[in-house]
Amino acid sequence: MKHFKWSIIVTVICMGMAAWWGYSHGGDAPMAAAFTALGIAAILAVMEVSLSFDNAVVNASVLKTWDEFWQKLFLGVGIIIAVFGMRLVFPLVIVAVAADLGMGEVWNLALSDPKAFSTHLTNHHAEVAAFGGMFLLLVFLNFLLDDEKEMHWLGNVEAKLGSLGKVSSISVMIALGALMASMSLVQEGQKLVVLMSGLWGIMIYVGVDMLSGLLEGSEEADGNVGDMVKRGGIAGFLYLEVLDASFSFDGVIGAFAITNDVVIIMLGLAVGAMFVRSMTVFLVKQGTLDEYVYLEHGAHYAIGILALIMLASMKFHIPEIFTGLIGVAFIVASLWSSVRHKKQEKLQAA
Repeated sequence: MKHFKWSIIVTVICMGMAAWWGYSHGGDAPMAAAFTALGIAAILAVMEVSLSFDNAVVNASVLKTWDEFWQKLFLGVGIIIAVFGMRLVFPLVIVAVAADLGMGEVWNLALSDPKAFSTHLTNHHAEVAAFGGMFLLLVFLNFLLDDEKEMHWLGNVEAKLGSLGKVSSISVMIALGALMASMSLVQEGQKLVVLMSGLWGIMIYVGVDMLSGLLEGSEEADGNVGDMVKRGGIAGFLYLEVLDASFSFDGVIGAFAITNDVVIIMLGLAVGAMFVRSMTVFLVKQGTLDEYVYLEHGAHYAIGILALIMLASMKFHIPEIFTGLIGVAFIVASLWSSVRHKKQEKLQAA
């Protein structure tokens, strides 16, 4: 329970604030409004955890090899960026750019006319999905197409796919192909801005890789992102922050399908983000990934599916519950495979 202490404290504070916000804006029925706000915030928190559990596993797979300083920096400073940066500031920035308004004006719009605010935000879902989808797709592809990976969840099939990693930049080529294909999902007037957003997602992933080479020295400049993040440092920190941001896009946009109240959204998603961080710490400290060897595989496959869902969502409405459940399904399947693998090892050793 010690790993979840701060999450529980933040939950109590945020839920109290949600109830107060509902009560103070409840008009003739303040108590009913308070309970409604409390319930919506709880739903958003659960949704955020279900959508981001695979994020916690991937974060843990990276953080377990870092020294204590960088772990604490990511788990400390990172949570501030995750909660206030992505759950509050990011939606405001999108609307500010889209509506050509100042941040103060956008904040007033979010409080005074949340329906107009959410309309502005959802109108630009395609660009957000293209950016996040490309970044997450590269995370998945660089895990799958890794010829040095020794553990293969899907056996020979995964091993053969991993051997394709010998081809230089194959992940980027596949990602570009997926981006070109996704252009058919958007209207003619959106194609250029969606293309640019997707290219930015690819460029930032590759840019973090390049930054790794510059920071770590010429002898390590040929390493890929997967190698870089295992060393920690500034580049690894940036990689995990962008990864966390990409995961949060879907939750933030999806939250507006449940409520237009930006304050309740921020409070509910903040609770979820805190629990995701606590799960990350728990997985690192308990050595869960070393014990369940396929858990990391399941998380990356969930990331790959999430990337495709984000691209598909540019045209089709995909319920958030489906997105969350399919990620959980991969995690559960990988846990089951890991347990079977442990039993087989014990039988062979006996």
